[in-house]
Amino acid sequence: MGSFANTKDLGSAQLTIQGTTIDLPLFEGSENEKAIDIRALRKETGAITYDPGFVNTGCCLSDITYIDGEKGILRYRGYDINELAEHCEFIDVAYLLIHGKLPDDEQHNQFSRHLNSHSLLHEDMRHFFDAYPDHAHPMATLSAMAVSLSTFYPELEDVSIQENIDYKVTRLLSKLRTAAAFSYKKSIGHPIVYPKRSLKYCENFLNMMFWTPVNDYDVDPVLAKALNKLLILHADHEQNCSASVVKMVGSAGANLYASIAAGICALWGPLHGGANQHVIEMLQRILSDDGGDVKRVIERSKDKNDPFRLMGVGHRVYKSYDPRAKVAKQMCKDVLARTGTTDPLLDLALQLEEAVLADDYFVSRGLYPNIDFYTGLTYRAMGIPTNMFTVMFAIGRMPGWIAQWLEMREDPDGRIGRPRQIYTGPVQRSVK
Repeated sequence: MGSFANTKDLGSAQLTIQGTTIDLPLFEGSENEKAIDIRALRKETGAITYDPGFVNTGCCLSDITYIDGEKGILRYRGYDINELAEHCEFIDVAYLLIHGKLPDDEQHNQFSRHLNSHSLLHEDMRHFFDAYPDHAHPMATLSAMAVSLSTFYPELEDVSIQENIDYKVTRLLSKLRTAAAFSYKKSIGHPIVYPKRSLKYCENFLNMMFWTPVNDYDVDPVLAKALNKLLILHADHEQNCSASVVKMVGSAGANLYASIAAGICALWGPLHGGANQHVIEMLQRILSDDGGDVKRVIERSKDKNDPFRLMGVGHRVYKSYDPRAKVAKQMCKDVLARTGTTDPLLDLALQLEEAVLADDYFVSRGLYPNIDFYTGLTYRAMGIPTNMFTVMFAIGRMPGWIAQWLEMREDPDGRIGRPRQIYTGPVQRSVK
């Protein structure tokens, strides 16, 4: 948990408002990020800050994830994202985010056993899937399953018992992965495939997605490795939209299930986790409507009067190349090479990337391809349908949400989230 013990006191900043001057504490985090403590601002001056999107507002002290958008740095608990993706399994990174350290062999094996033993859904929950139409979006189903878990496993609501946290966390991580695979099988009218004890976390998911009674599906180790890496890339991203929603809901005292369900709904948005799905749809439209004319697409994206938007380019935080995009791009190539797939969308994506990186319009504005630019293409090559892309994002982000939620619950300075506003409506008036 983030602590003021790990900050450096920089004295104070003075603020003068209408002749009144106050001193506001100034401090620095472990990576030299400077912050002004404005908790006394309204009490001392009657003023509040105006910050749409909270882009300049720190809501907490956290020791989970560090991002430097200008330098293209992303670290979980101090570990560089590229090293984690290269050397770790997804469950090790989940353990790291939740416990603050990478597991040793014994901890890894125990965590893995917990994930396997808690991977089944209550049989009564299977009937929930029958009530949804086949065309239901898997994100709607997943969010409903997340909140429904609280009725089947209410004992997991008490997270104050730290020695039992693995039991609670692995149930959530495993069961929502199973629910995601079940929702896909339901959407295509195939029988549900149960998790297997002999398979690891990512292998199990691929098997539940693609095994049928009439095929001899064997999990390809290259695809399992790719899925591990992609989930690691998505595992956490500091105080982003969905993580903030999880914490906002949790700050009201809502249980972990309700908070995670809210995070899933936030992630569904096309400007957040839904972007990878929209990248694929955009590439398909470019091929069909513009004949793959990259020059025309680039010009359209720079035209303020054209509603077209180049999805997968630019990021709210990164003003240089997204460090996750480098790994995702290589994994995309590896998966396509393994499956022998020739994908015209990948060729188009590579041409677009080259054009963006060579155009000063994008470079001068810090607009570079982000992770969403390649993850959808990789999932597509693995056989995962477009409407499941955001679900994959949600599975990967689950440990980050849980870690952020736990940190919020243990924060001694934590309060219910309640942003202020500047009212601009009518002044008092009478109905008579």
